[in-house]
Amino acid sequence: MQGGLFVAQVLERLWDIGYVTTSGSCNCVGLMGPALGGGMGRYEGFYGLVADNILSMNVVLADGSEIVVSPKSHPDLWWAMRGAGHNFGIVTSLDLKIYPRSTDAWSYYVYLYKGDSLEKVIKTANSLLANGTMPKELGFFGILTSIPPVDPVNPSISWTIWYAGHQQEAEPFVRPFLDAGPLITQNGSVPYPQIPDAVSSGLNSAVCQGNRSRITRPAGLQSINATAGRLVYNSLRDLVHANPAYSSSGILYEGYSTLGVRNQRADDSAYPHRDDIVLSAASAEYAYDPSLDATANSWSKAALKILNDGQPGRKPTAYVNYAMGDEPPEQIYGYEPWRLERLRNLKQKYDPLNRFSTRASTNDFDHSFVDATT
Repeated sequence: MQGGLFVAQVLERLWDIGYVTTSGSCNCVGLMGPALGGGMGRYEGFYGLVADNILSMNVVLADGSEIVVSPKSHPDLWWAMRGAGHNFGIVTSLDLKIYPRSTDAWSYYVYLYKGDSLEKVIKTANSLLANGTMPKELGFFGILTSIPPVDPVNPSISWTIWYAGHQQEAEPFVRPFLDAGPLITQNGSVPYPQIPDAVSSGLNSAVCQGNRSRITRPAGLQSINATAGRLVYNSLRDLVHANPAYSSSGILYEGYSTLGVRNQRADDSAYPHRDDIVLSAASAEYAYDPSLDATANSWSKAALKILNDGQPGRKPTAYVNYAMGDEPPEQIYGYEPWRLERLRNLKQKYDPLNRFSTRASTNDFDHSFVDATT
């Protein structure tokens, strides 16, 4: 698989010949970039992260040399590239596992609620998550954001559920979301490559459009705290009321089945967050205007604190592909001391001049590790 391929291109080609693979969930991102940071998506309940399915990589190192990275070739870098790969080289191509497709139809359900239904929706979502035992066929994408047809004044709730199979099989899982009282509903059954378009993450969706500023700060969760949800909803409401330019901002809750992710050994790769069940984020979005950046940055930090405060006693985690880059490296790469020590040593070996760096990079390898985002 060559570098630069979009998710949509890979999904469509494989589906046409009867196969599927792991990928990110948004059609307009590349497949390889997310894979180097882990790579969450709709097939992770079946097969794990994208990084878990890489067989080998062709990599250009900082000194210009080209190498093959695999379990047998540069095994030290093989560990690092799967979870922290953005810090070590350029992947020009890779070999990735593919699987025969198990169903010809994927079902989707879109439910739109007013803000006063938030606690009901969160309770229903947590029941579906089932402490990390959600069936592999299921997943959801929830967002608190402005949806004028639902509520022209205050933020609304969009909750989208997908199921790898036919609608009659999905019905028991989605019925509680319907019981929570959505004002607008939509559902259907389509081939898998069409699911992103159906749930607003396709090539033509708002999230894939350019000339937008997005300041996103992630929080890994083990469940969705309803009190924190209400507080962060109020924070979003106040932001948009103060300046409607931020009306596209939102609070995200991505829930994928983690069964396939947890089946992998935690120390097998640099990806450190296999205990996370929900990927949440505070995302400030607005038409490009640098004068709006300071408020967006301040709000996203405050909203992130609310999300993390909703799981007292648990250290914050930050998915590298969503991270801003100013997080402590432990949040991104793991709190076990051996993880950062190993990454720092490999950085010294493969990129001592820090050729591969990102927004918050530093050359002080003794005290920090280069943070990376996609």
